[in-house]
Amino acid sequence: MSKSTVQRKHKEGDFRKHTNPLKPHLKDSNKIARVRFCLSMIDKNSGGTPKFLDMFNMIHIDEKWFYITKKAEKFYLLPEENDPERTCKSKNFTTKVMFLTAIARPRFDANGYEVFSGKLGTFPFVTKQPAKRSSNLLREYLINKVLPAILEKWPFGDRNTPIIIHQDNAKMHIDPNDEEFRSAVSKYGLNVQLICQPPNSPDLNVLDLDFFSAIQSQQHQEAPKTIDDLINVVDKAYDEFPSIKSNHIFLTLQQCMTEKLKCRGSFSYKIPHMGKVSLERNGKLPL
Repeated sequence: MSKSTVQRKHKEGDFRKHTNPLKPHLKDSNKIARVRFCLSMIDKNSGGTPKFLDMFNMIHIDEKWFYITKKAEKFYLLPEENDPERTCKSKNFTTKVMFLTAIARPRFDANGYEVFSGKLGTFPFVTKQPAKRSSNLLREYLINKVLPAILEKWPFGDRNTPIIIHQDNAKMHIDPNDEEFRSAVSKYGLNVQLICQPPNSPDLNVLDLDFFSAIQSQQHQEAPKTIDDLINVVDKAYDEFPSIKSNHIFLTLQQCMTEKLKCRGSFSYKIPHMGKVSLERNGKLPL
């Protein structure tokens, strides 16, 4: 096909744009684990038509690096302006901060008013020194930051029901049966359990699914210049993220699990559009 034919067909809309990101390679054992995990999230009391658990008792945690600046920035300049020059010693040493973020599904009353935002906190791994990724540090943050946040913010009437902290399978995360963590849970008088999502499954965590990208997009609009600025900007983006959108991400997670069951645990699926905004407007948004 000649170039002119390709250009003409492109203008006529005969081609569609498609972004094809790299996905983790899945072994058969990974696919089976993903299917089992999705099946474990189905409400066994839902009757003839299977439904997913409402996930109100689940907390998703994960870590993410937030960079003080993007490697590539877009500028709009007047014709007479010079191109701005941005330099650093090495692109691999761009100033960044790691955050541990904890988010639960928000709750609303019968009139649609928010009664619990689901936001337990986003905690920077900084003490004016580079962040360290280790299970000891993560255990310390879970015990000294996440558990007190649960005690302070979790709806009082549900304190005695099991609360599940959902973490990925990264090596730096602590074992679900970690004695020090379980001892701290008992000390706080909570009923908290740790679970791990299947390996190579970022699409099973609401933070990786969409929450982090939304926060990062908001953070980049602020252009922080120091580490303190970056921490404040990320905290602000986290606090201002609408709970309604957070609830939508949990529904998207359920859609992902449905599609994973259909394709036997692989990544070969597209998330169907369910018109969440319209359903919410008409009071028909599912749990």
